[in-house]
Amino acid sequence: MSRIGKKPITVPEKVDITLDGLSITVKGPKGELSRTLPEGVSLSHSDGLITVSADSDKRRCRERHGLSRTLVANMIEGVSNGYSKQLEIVGVGSRAQVKGKKLVVSAGYSHPVEVVPPEGITFKVESNTNVFISGIDKELVGNEAAKIRAIRPPEPYKGKGIKYTGEHIVRKAGKSGKK
Repeated sequence: MSRIGKKPITVPEKVDITLDGLSITVKGPKGELSRTLPEGVSLSHSDGLITVSADSDKRRCRERHGLSRTLVANMIEGVSNGYSKQLEIVGVGSRAQVKGKKLVVSAGYSHPVEVVPPEGITFKVESNTNVFISGIDKELVGNEAAKIRAIRPPEPYKGKGIKYTGEHIVRKAGKSGKK
């Protein structure tokens, strides 16, 4: 049995949950999310708690037990509080700005790179170098942050590029460090 899957999920009062077999819909103050969970698990909702249980002791069911519990917990957290990621742009002349809903990143290429957000994702830029990605779906927020970071990943010699705030870049010495 999964240790994570065994934990019950507490549902806040402001969140409304609808179960229909393996489909779950979560409505909260920030928005609404729905998802179909993988086969092999079952959900039960009572007294403000959701419990996820594996249908059998087969390996496939055990694998999906903890995953399903985490997916539901992330949905509840997202509609009640939301998620956000912060990126830093390091380097001379590298910057970002928001034009309409698009994020325009100048990262040392001959042209600026435009990033169009999917439904439910918003971009915010502070002081041209700090980019905030926010939304209610944890998976989407993380994917968009990874796509923006992939425009110019940080390089190990001077640390230039786009990195997550708080990310540690392992530095290399360069040519003069060989002696």
